[in-house]
Formats: sequence, C-alpha cells, structure tokens
Amino acid sequence: MSQSFDARLTRRQFLAGTTAGAALITLHPYSAHAAANQAHLRIMETTDIHVHVHPYDYYADKPRDTVGLSRTASIIEGIRAEATNTMLLDNGDFLQGNPMGDYIAYERGMKEGDMHPIVTAMNTLGFDAATIGNHEFNYGLDFLMKSMPGADFPVVLANIAKTTGATAREDETLFKPYVILDRMLTDGAGDTHPIKVGVIGFTPPQVMNWDRKHLEGNVTARDIVETAKSYVPEMLEQGAEIIVALSHSGIGAADHTDGMENASVPLAGVEGIDAVMTGHSHLVFPSPTYADYAAVDADKGTIHGKPAVMGGFWGSHMGLIDLLLERDGNTWRVVNTMSEARPISKRNEDRSITALVEDYQPVIDATLKEHEETLAYVRRAVGQTSAPLHSYFALVADDPSVQIVSIAQKWYIEQMMQGTEYEGLPILSAAAPFKAGGRGGPDYYTDVAPGAVAIKNVADLYLYPNTVRAVKVTGAQVKDWLERSAGMFNQVDPGTQDAPLLNPSFPSYNFDVIDGVTYQIDLSQPSKFGPKGELENPDANRIVNLMFNGEPVTADMEFVIATNNYRASGGGSFPGAKGDTIIFEAPDTNRDVIVRYIVEQGTINPSADANWSFKPMEGTTVLFETGPKARDYADDVKGVTIEDAGEGADGFALFRISL
Repeated sequence: MSQSFDARLTRRQFLAGTTAGAALITLHPYSAHAAANQAHLRIMETTDIHVHVHPYDYYADKPRDTVGLSRTASIIEGIRAEATNTMLLDNGDFLQGNPMGDYIAYERGMKEGDMHPIVTAMNTLGFDAATIGNHEFNYGLDFLMKSMPGADFPVVLANIAKTTGATAREDETLFKPYVILDRMLTDGAGDTHPIKVGVIGFTPPQVMNWDRKHLEGNVTARDIVETAKSYVPEMLEQGAEIIVALSHSGIGAADHTDGMENASVPLAGVEGIDAVMTGHSHLVFPSPTYADYAAVDADKGTIHGKPAVMGGFWGSHMGLIDLLLERDGNTWRVVNTMSEARPISKRNEDRSITALVEDYQPVIDATLKEHEETLAYVRRAVGQTSAPLHSYFALVADDPSVQIVSIAQKWYIEQMMQGTEYEGLPILSAAAPFKAGGRGGPDYYTDVAPGAVAIKNVADLYLYPNTVRAVKVTGAQVKDWLERSAGMFNQVDPGTQDAPLLNPSFPSYNFDVIDGVTYQIDLSQPSKFGPKGELENPDANRIVNLMFNGEPVTADMEFVIATNNYRASGGGSFPGAKGDTIIFEAPDTNRDVIVRYIVEQGTINPSADANWSFKPMEGTTVLFETGPKARDYADDVKGVTIEDAGEGADGFALFRISL
C-alpha cells in the first residue's frame, strides 16, 4: 500500500498508489498489468528550472501560468499515484536564471548552513537525485559549493574534476560522479524486491569557456561520452541493475565528436545506460522537433532504442520515463518503455493561456520569504528613462533595449582602458537582444515605459549574470563578427514579395549589434557562417558599407570591443571572440554596469541611432513576427518603414518591411 503525498514520507523513497487514489486516478498500463515477476518504475524529470520556484515573472512583476516548480510539483502526486513505483530527478540548471537567483547570489549571499530557496523547494518535494547544469557555475564555485550541502538528495556530476588522472575513474570529481540508490520495488503481485538504481550526471564541457573566470585553474572538464564509457562499467561492477543518465546536454548529432555540447544521442548509445534524461536546450522531447534526427524516434521517445525525455524549461513540463522491468534471476532488466513530457499549461486558439495545474502550496510556503524579498529587490528604482525601452523590433532595426546595454558597456570599458596600453584605441560595443519572442512566446519581450527604471527593468534588459569583457580585434574581425551575426536573416532574392526574414533556428542572443560603427546588411547574399559559426560561404559579403567615423573600416585597423564573458570566451563561435583576444576581464556583471550607468546619468535617453540597416532592394518586401504590443511602437522605429501585416502564428503579430 502507498503513502499519501507528504514530503517527509516521500523524500528519497518510492511511493505506491493508494487504493482510494486508484479509484480516482487511472493506473498506467505497466502498473495495471504487471505480472508477478514484473514491476513498473516511473522516473520523473525536472530540468532547466532556473530558480523559477513560484509561477511569477519577476521581470514583468506579475504572475505567470507557464512557469514554476510549484506548478510542476502539483502534478507529482497524481503522477506518482498512476504508478506503483516512482523516482524524482532533476537534470540541472536550477541555481541561476531569474532575479531570485541573483538576489540570493548578490544581495543575501550564501554562508555555511544557509538554505538556497530552490534547494528548499526540491527538499520539500523529495527529490531522489540531481545533477549540475552549466549555469550552476555562473556565480562561482564558492557559491555553488555553499548552496548544495543543504540538499537532502545526492548531487552527481561525472565530467567536472578538481584533479584528473589517466582516466575519468581516477579523477577527483567536484561532486560524486554517480550514486547507486537502493530501493524496493513492488511487483504486479504486490510483493517487494530490492533494486539498485545507478544515477550518473553530466554537464557540457563548454563550461570551461563560458565560466572561464570561475573555473580556469580550479577544475577541468572531460568529454561527456568518454566519461560515461569510463564510469558505467564501474557502476555495473558496483551492482547497478538499472542506470539512468542525467544528461544536462541537448539532443544533437548522432556521431560522437570530442567535447560536443549536445551529446545526448551518442551518450544513449553507451552500453549499460538504460534511460537518458536530457535538457539544456529548453525544448521538449518526445516532440516533432526531433523528427528527423538520426538514431532518434520522436514518436516513441527513444534514442538508440532507449527511453529519453526532455521536460522543457522553467518548470513548463514534467518529463516522464516509464520502465516495465522484469525479474531476471536476482536482477532486473527493461522489457518495455514509454516517454512523455507532461505540460503545466496550454496556449489556446485565442492566444490566452490556460493553467492545467494549481500550485503545490508546501513549495510556495517553504520559499515565500525569499519570494517576497526578491520582489522588494527588483522593485528598487535606480533612475529614469525619457523614452520607452522595448525589444519588439530588436531583430530588424537598431533598438533602444540593445542600445542602452551597448552604451553602458562602452562607458564602462572607456574608464577601464584609461592608463593601459590600449588607451586611445577606438572602443566599440557589442550587444544582443535576449528577450525577442521565439520559444518564449509573443509576450517574451522587454517593454519598459518612460519613467522610473527599477532593478527588475535592468534584469529584463540583460537576463544573464554575465561579466564584462573587452577584446582587441582587427577591422577584418569586426566585419566577420557582424557576418556571423547576420546569420539571423534568411537569404532573399531581389524582387521577392513577402519573403520570410528571420531564420527561426538562429538564437536572438547571437544577434550581436556593434555600436560605434555603421553598416548595412545585404540580404541578397548568403550567410557567410553556418548555424554553429562554421565557415560555409567564404566569398559571401552580407556586411557592406562598414564605416568608422565616416571612413571605411579596413582589415588592418584595430579596435577594442566591449562585450561579455560568454561571447569573449567563445560562446557562439564569433570571429575575434574565441578566448584569445581578451584584454580585460571585469569583476562586474553587465547588469551592475547598466545599473551604475543609469544611476550616474539620472535620466537616460535610450533612443536608437540607426547605426545599421538593410541594404535597399528595389521591389522587395519581407515579413517577420513579433509581439502584438509592437503595434504601439511601429511608427517610431528609425531607419526602416514597418507596416502591420496582420496576425502571425501562435499569438504573434506579423509585420512587413519594404526594402
């Protein structure tokens, strides 16, 4: 018989459904029809929570039905009641990602014995194990290591080591590489049997670039697949009967290459692994998104024939893998599987959102103090803006929300270069829009009205706790940096009517605008660089009329570019930003610099200066989608004429540009 959903009872335990619950909730077929020597094990996954404990958008300062671990948690009881045996695992990226995370890291801090609110929430829900995502390193190793001792569950990570040996098995890892969980399974006849479930965790080795400041000289990263091949045999030697890989890594190419970021497909091919929890990409699996991927069955939810799942992001879905296990002598083996990603909300045809679940109140109660403190933190005013700060047209024209970031970065680096060997070199600034619709939906845009600017608005302008960097580049690298950025746009044949403008697979955070130069983008040309920054069309020249102070930029000119640690260290694979051109590493975050700039100015005027535009193409029009509220600002966009073209898909609005 099972216990009711009580955090003290369920923590790190298997639960069986009650007789009363079974009358109300339909048992999963594996539980309903398991034979005497069979057992149903349901493994639940959360991933990429990014401190979204409450269903609240701190940037917009309003509730939001599409996010929140408290919402995901509310379906756990029902999900557990559908299955005879369950486990709950987290796949990483839980410590950073919204103002609550920043408040804890920068304002309150973590002392020995402190509890992080996301860890408190996870304890309340009785997680069995978790792994570490790449964003766990954003606030530094000291913060990370002080945040985790309060966890009532093991934290595993196999491919990040403090010291390394000849093989991964000889490493001194930052966290335990894996754990063997001793559990009891109830079979179809109601009898219980022991089982040893191995759980191993992985994070992208690219953290060594993305958080170089915190990690270089302190830890090293190994390749995910090679690390798995080293440890999985040891786990089997230790008696693991079922092995679950917590892969904070996306679903990508089937062929393994050393150090690959999205390695879940070749990882699933490692002998001995029975199930793979994926994440990092902020997508959903099973789903049609992965229909054409090699070794992936997007309908069945398998990779290399093994069950896999990706539970969205910010608590949007609960990932489920159901295993039908059969007793084989004194051990268990998998005989059948199912995978599902269960959502917490749905978007209706009229664009509205319907919540499919309510809050699980114990999670709300356990973290209410930090929630209220975060609200006070984000509502502090730091200055005034004389014009609106919005990102509705950030992908098609020079934009005020990107402009203010660039201005603040340049202002800061100009001060930092004084008295150095680089003083006197022209300083440019590169910035990209973070909130620009896309997967975030038609409301996922920055929109700050004229008037007071609060910390929540600065966090809205700059989502990530990146730190400022400066790189020294040539004129040729400036041009190629912009060529890489121009991959945002589809190629358009001259004379075409209503061609789609934006490449939907190109992330907005890789669309860098460089202030301090002027330039045009020739859409008739193909993109010089591919999706990952690889050189595809060496002779392409989308960037034309590139000028500095009214004069053409030549290949041998030298510039300093203000940017962030992610970009400067190789994030996005931009020419001139591969980690070898860094001349200054700031201790300050980009957000802090923006706040300081606004405080010093008192009132800012973020009007865009239209330093870039599309090269005219006679008789050619293009279409793009953005948020419906963009209609309020369309007449004010500089450097381009924008026309309302009706309704787009999934709640977006459609606009036309005549080139």
